[in-house]
Amino acid sequence: MFNNAAAKQTYGFQTEVKQLLQLMIHSLYSKKEIFLRELISNASDAEDKLRFAALSDPALQVPQELAIYIDINREAHTLTIRDNGIGMSRDEVIEHLGTIAKSGTKEFIAALNQDQIKDSQLIGQFGVGFYSAFMIADKVTVLTRRANLAADQAVSWESCGDGEYTVENTHKDSIGTEVILHIKKDEDNFLDPWVIRSIIHQYSDHISFPIKMKKQAQEEQASTEYETVNSATALWAKPKNDISEAEYQEFYKHVSHDFQDPLSWVHYKAEGKLEYIALFYIPAHPGMDLWDKDRKSGIKLYIQRVFIMDNADVLPAYLRFVKGVLDSNDLPLNVSREILQNNATLEKIRAATTKKLLTVLEKMAQDNANQYAKVWANFGQVIKEGVVEDFNNKADIAKLLRFASTHNDSAVQNVALADYVTRMKAEQKSIYYIIADSYSAAKNSPHLEIFRKKGIEVLLLSDRVDEWVMSHLQEFEGKLLQSVNKADLSLLNEIDEAAAKEETAAQEKDFQSVLEHMKKVLGDKVKDIKLSQRLTDSPACIVSDNFAMSMHLQRMMMAAGQAVPAASPILEINPKHKLVVCLQSEQDEAKFADWSMMLFEQALLAEGAQLEDPAAFVKRINRYLV
Repeated sequence: MFNNAAAKQTYGFQTEVKQLLQLMIHSLYSKKEIFLRELISNASDAEDKLRFAALSDPALQVPQELAIYIDINREAHTLTIRDNGIGMSRDEVIEHLGTIAKSGTKEFIAALNQDQIKDSQLIGQFGVGFYSAFMIADKVTVLTRRANLAADQAVSWESCGDGEYTVENTHKDSIGTEVILHIKKDEDNFLDPWVIRSIIHQYSDHISFPIKMKKQAQEEQASTEYETVNSATALWAKPKNDISEAEYQEFYKHVSHDFQDPLSWVHYKAEGKLEYIALFYIPAHPGMDLWDKDRKSGIKLYIQRVFIMDNADVLPAYLRFVKGVLDSNDLPLNVSREILQNNATLEKIRAATTKKLLTVLEKMAQDNANQYAKVWANFGQVIKEGVVEDFNNKADIAKLLRFASTHNDSAVQNVALADYVTRMKAEQKSIYYIIADSYSAAKNSPHLEIFRKKGIEVLLLSDRVDEWVMSHLQEFEGKLLQSVNKADLSLLNEIDEAAAKEETAAQEKDFQSVLEHMKKVLGDKVKDIKLSQRLTDSPACIVSDNFAMSMHLQRMMMAAGQAVPAASPILEINPKHKLVVCLQSEQDEAKFADWSMMLFEQALLAEGAQLEDPAAFVKRINRYLV
């Protein structure tokens, strides 16, 4: 490289970009025309950013008309997309056009490499839309000048998509960016004005800045007389009746950089104390960065039709999968992200839009269960976060939750709490659930035996967020939610009360000596040993105190490297099981100790826990298999 910043310098692309370019160049996608949508979208963003930047920096001169120009030069075999927006500096060119600066890029590349991916469904999700130009161009040249820099500080970027690119300073009279595509010989159709106009009408008609091309009668002349070829109206500001379904879908792809149609959307205008327009979309699939810790909202904020910022904090984190725009008349134009964080008006807007989206989701769940099932399958674990994070809307979020259940005997999460309540037995006071490491472990837990015998439904939870969520969801419509893993189920108050109490008293008398003996054998490994009323087939199970940390949560915290306070579980034994009955007559002290330890250890295994000494457990088992 040269030290002179003005000299031409050659750089190598980031590894992920090289992989992406190979996929683009080798025509992975069938809808190649989407390159134009991506470049026009980038140009639109640049003009939005200039208009916003000028609000706080009077030195920035905004052109009299912000517009996007498309030029075709058949003789030079080029297609040029140019804007008069914010432009880029040399450092910004290197940063934005040489790397993919987003998390999840490796997953993105992996998805692109899958044989079944044959369309353009993923290009824009990670800010890589610019590189789609290489699907139809064998060389791309970018000329750009940032709005606050002089004409001789413009920058030229160029690449043939071969793993390298060059950057050099140049001269450019006007601010903004030109992207010059040197069209491949076999892609001549993209030099046809009619084709380009058709693509613009199909994909970019909603862009709020004029997209201009030479008048059709003068396409082949050197004329500079242009005409606008798109509607150039902010789509969200139009009446809903004037917007077609196709227009809604294309606008979604513009704001989200997703290449699939959205699952649903809501478009409404709030009037009164707060005035704003919201157009929110629910995607048909989760983005690859849904769980990125730095992931922000997908909402673009406008104030009086002026773009303010991407990823505006107008929705809570648990609705981060929602995309769209919000346009307010009540916020000041010179607002910054820092000011917005403590803006009372925005807080009111956030509360109102959140309530509106929850209402929309609830209505969808009631009126179109199949559609909501897709929402839950894609975003259910994110929505669950709202139970913890949004106290004011907890009751509404609880209505949206879906669970697997013993009622359906399926891993599909499609049971609402309201559904469970309608099936509760007359004497039942609680909604019961179990949390385990997997659906299979929950379904086959010995804790469920008494519930199956009595025909009581239990919700089966196995998502990683469930422990956290259920610790904040204690009741639903007056019904307590209770874990079957806890010691006190108060089953005797709900099921065959009189008979159960009488039977329990007799069993406790018969097994008193066994319980005392087992406590001596197990020592501080257990907090207590009790007779169980929840087991019908298994000999023993592990339970936790009502206010103690569950073993499942202890395992999760240890796996995350967090300190877990020492806590011994409660062991419950089934007085009707043959193994437990045999302990009553066992006279050999060593055998009694072995059987006690094996009951405890197999109960731990059934709970999903790891044994302290697996080898000793195996030896004990082997002694009684011979």
